[in-house]
Amino acid sequence: MQKMSSKPAAACKRTILHGPTMGTRWSATVDADNAMDLAALNLDLAAAVEQVDQQMSPWKPNSDLMRLNSAPVDDWVDLPAEIFEVLDCALNMRRLSTSAFDPFVGALVDAWGFGAMRDVPDAQAIRAARESTPLASHGCLELDRPSGRARKRATLQVDLCGIAKGYAVDCMATVLRQHGARHALAALDGELRSLGGQASGEPWTVAIERPEAGRRSVHGFIELEDLAVATSGDYRRYLEIGNARLAHTMDSRRCAPVNNAVASVTVLARTCMRADAWATALLVAGPDEGLALAQRMGVDVLFLLRRAEGLLEVGLGRFGRSEDRSNRIGHTT
Repeated sequence: MQKMSSKPAAACKRTILHGPTMGTRWSATVDADNAMDLAALNLDLAAAVEQVDQQMSPWKPNSDLMRLNSAPVDDWVDLPAEIFEVLDCALNMRRLSTSAFDPFVGALVDAWGFGAMRDVPDAQAIRAARESTPLASHGCLELDRPSGRARKRATLQVDLCGIAKGYAVDCMATVLRQHGARHALAALDGELRSLGGQASGEPWTVAIERPEAGRRSVHGFIELEDLAVATSGDYRRYLEIGNARLAHTMDSRRCAPVNNAVASVTVLARTCMRADAWATALLVAGPDEGLALAQRMGVDVLFLLRRAEGLLEVGLGRFGRSEDRSNRIGHTT
């Protein structure tokens, strides 16, 4: 998503802080007063996202996530509070979404060429991952909440890529609040969270990206005020096999990449971690199951579906209220 905003109030200075992380960039747009130490804020924001990367990256051999993945079955692994919080949410999301969101897809991600192990699909690895993935039942990862430790009860490879970036944005929001920011927009790739609105009194306006491979353009825009938004789609990282586009997001129930005509899913929530996880889950679930799931769980969601005649919008919750839709979602011409 690209950020768009109007001129801040005169009492505050608009500042944009940013830096690299997780193969992309984080940014924070802040309407700051003169008392705010922007240099210290920048350092603390960078440290917050770096901590998430160091703990939860499947690309870093020494991350806490990889310690868990490499541990023998039934061995307890002590984990920091942050990754424990994300694992707890991930398991709950797996239950709520009937495994449309699944943190146990790590072996499939690697086998299909989207992980750290390889960059092209490997037929033998895919067969092995398919044989092991059904073992990932609800009880295959045990969390000892009082002690902050976890153990695998079966051979599995945990992957938190469908939730960790959203959590990192929530960590940025916490840092911003600790520094006294009341008007800010934290962003990491397609995940954003606002603290209040702009200092001018207007909400933050953010763009929903048009789901087109190879180019970045705006499909429409939404307004945020004390809200988070996340988007998952099939247009950034994917494989093309024949006429099929296989997204990098894995459907563990099919043991294969997503291929269901959903171009993108955008979700609004109070926290970015939950928005990120629901966007992933609903992308996997697809247009029919996903809409039914979102309606049942009360998720505010916008589906962009690929049809022969072009993109079809289907929205629920705040994306589906016809009486105020024009005030919440605008379209470019």
